[in-house]
Amino acid sequence: MAAFGVLDSIILATSRAFCTPLAVFFHLQGCFICLILALGWVCASYVRNREIRHMKNSIKRGNYFAFLYQDINELEHSNQINLPRVSVVMPLKGFGEHNLQNWRSQITSLYGGPLEFLFVVESTEDPAYRAVSMLISEFKDSVDLKIVVAGLSTTCSQKIHNQLVGVESMHKDSKYVLFLDDDVRLHPGSIGALTAEMVKNPEIFIQTGYPLDLPSGSLGSYCIYEYHMPCSMGFATGGRTFFLWGGCMMMHADDFRHDLYGVVSGLRDGGYSDDMTLAAISSAHKRLITSPPVAVFPHPLASDLSFSRYWNYLRKQTFVLESYISKVNWIMNRALFSVHCYLSWGFVAPYFMAMFHVAAALTVYLKEDQLDESSYNSGGLTLVGFLALCTIIELLSMWNLTKVEIQLCNMLSPEGPPVSLDSYNWALIFLAMLVDNFLYPISAIRSHFTQSINWSGVQYHLKNGKISKIDRRKEDSGSIYSDLGGKHLYGKRGAPPRNSFLGSLTRSLAHWHQPKKFDV
Repeated sequence: MAAFGVLDSIILATSRAFCTPLAVFFHLQGCFICLILALGWVCASYVRNREIRHMKNSIKRGNYFAFLYQDINELEHSNQINLPRVSVVMPLKGFGEHNLQNWRSQITSLYGGPLEFLFVVESTEDPAYRAVSMLISEFKDSVDLKIVVAGLSTTCSQKIHNQLVGVESMHKDSKYVLFLDDDVRLHPGSIGALTAEMVKNPEIFIQTGYPLDLPSGSLGSYCIYEYHMPCSMGFATGGRTFFLWGGCMMMHADDFRHDLYGVVSGLRDGGYSDDMTLAAISSAHKRLITSPPVAVFPHPLASDLSFSRYWNYLRKQTFVLESYISKVNWIMNRALFSVHCYLSWGFVAPYFMAMFHVAAALTVYLKEDQLDESSYNSGGLTLVGFLALCTIIELLSMWNLTKVEIQLCNMLSPEGPPVSLDSYNWALIFLAMLVDNFLYPISAIRSHFTQSINWSGVQYHLKNGKISKIDRRKEDSGSIYSDLGGKHLYGKRGAPPRNSFLGSLTRSLAHWHQPKKFDV
C-alpha cells in the first residue's frame, strides 16, 4: 500500500509541475501545431475539391472524358497529333506485390502523343528484370516498351544512376522526360495533364505530384501515411510549390542533354537523393516547380509492412537532410533538421503531459477522502480538454483531405478499382502520429552522426554531403526486402529475417557506436 501512496504522490507532483508557465507554454504550443496542421489540410482539401467541382461541371456539360481533358476540344485529332514526345523513365529495384498493377497503370496511359517507356534495372539478376520482360512480351505490339540494364552505380545512388542511364537511352526527339517510381499508380490522363501544363508554361522547370498512401492495416503502414500527410499540403497548391517528390518528376529532356544548371553532374557526382538535389538546383537558380491539382496518385502499401521496415524507411527519409550540393543547401537542410525535430517532439510532449494530468485527476477522484485538495491543480484537466479539442479538429481535417483525395482519385481513374476510406483505422492513425513524431528526431540524430545508410541492400557513406563510398555485400544477412512495397531485391535467398522493431532499433544504436561491425 505504501508503494501505491508513493506512486500517487509522484503522479500528483508531476501533474503540478506540468502546470508551470513553461510547461503550459509547451502544452499550448502542441495545440497550436495541431491547429496549423488542420488549417493546412483544409486549404489542401479546398484545392483538390475545386478540381472535383470542375470535373463534375465538365461532365454536366456533356464531357464524359473530363478525367482526361476538362475541355473536350483537346481530344480533337488536330490537337492530339501535335502533342510532344514524352519518355517515361522508371528506375527499378526488386519486384513486389503491387508493382505489376502499378506498371500496367503507367503503360496503359491514354496520352495521345508519342510515348516511350524505359524500365531501368541494375542487372539481369534483379527480379524486376524477368517481371518487366514478361510485361514487354504482353504489350510489345501496342506500347513502346524497353528494358535497359544500367549496371552498378559507382559515384551516386543506384536510383539516380538508373535514371541517368535511362535519360541517355531516351528517344532523340523526346521533348519531356517523366521520372516515375515503380510504386506510382498513374491515372489514364496523368501524363497528358502533366504535359499540358509543361506546354502551357515553358518556364516550368519541374512538375511533380504526390502519393495518397493506402495503409495495409499495420501500425508501420499508418506511420508512413501519417508521415506523408503533413507534406501533402505543400503539393496541393494547384500551381507553384517549393516541394518536390522523386516518385513523379517531369522535366525538359534538353535540360539533361545539355546539363543545364548542372542537373546531370549534380546528380551523378555524389548525388544521394534525386528530388532533394533537383529541388536545391531549382532553388539556387530560381526556377519554377509546380504541382497540378490532379497529380495525386494512389500508393498501396505492402500488406505485410512491418514496423521495422517503417523504421528503415524513416531512416532513409531523415538521411536525405545529410546530403547537399552547396553551402546554401547545407544551411537549408540544417534548418529543416532543427525545425522538424523541435516540432516533432513539441507535438508529442503535450500528450505525454496529458497522461499525468488525467492520472492525477483519476487519483484524486478515487481517493478524494485521503488527499489534500491543495495537492492537485485542476488546471491540468483544462489543458487536456483543449488538447483533445485540437486533436479532434486535426483528425477531422486529415480525414476530410483523405476523403477528398480518394474521391478525386476515383474520378481520375473511372475504370480502375475504386479506393475507399472505409479501411482507414483512425485510432491507429492517432497512435501513428505520436509514434512517428517521437521517432523522427531519434532517426534524424542517428543519421547525422553515422553519415551512412542501407538502401535496398546497399550501404552508402556520405562525406561533405555527397556519396563517397558504396558497399555491396549481398552475402550478408541484411533484409532481402525493400521497405514499402515488400519487394524481393535479390531473388530467392531464403526466408526473410523476422526482426522486430526493437531488434532493428537496437541494431541501429549498436551501428551508431560500431559502424564497421554492422555495415551491410
